[in-house]
Amino acid sequence: MAKTTIFSLCFLSFLILCSTYVEGKTWCVAQVGASKDRLNQFINDVCLHLACEPIMPGGSCFEPDNIYNHGSYAINLNYRATGECDTSFATPATTDPSFLRCHYP
Repeated sequence: MAKTTIFSLCFLSFLILCSTYVEGKTWCVAQVGASKDRLNQFINDVCLHLACEPIMPGGSCFEPDNIYNHGSYAINLNYRATGECDTSFATPATTDPSFLRCHYP
């Protein structure tokens, strides 16, 4: 019984971990410690040209309301449009950063 339970827990953990990984797909998100000023400027620039409604008040990605989450969404939105991930303040990711009702493109 104990071996079956341990195996089941390990298998379930594996499925949960793998469920956020999409083979061959990458995202581009804000680096931990990226400059808040740089992220704010990037958000302002990107949102002039791309659809940033999800990170606006009431949007599906507005909460938590902080520069790193909003910056990551804007960075990834730009990455989808241009294919560029500026590694001076962003980083490629192979784990889907989507959470709750916030879905990254």
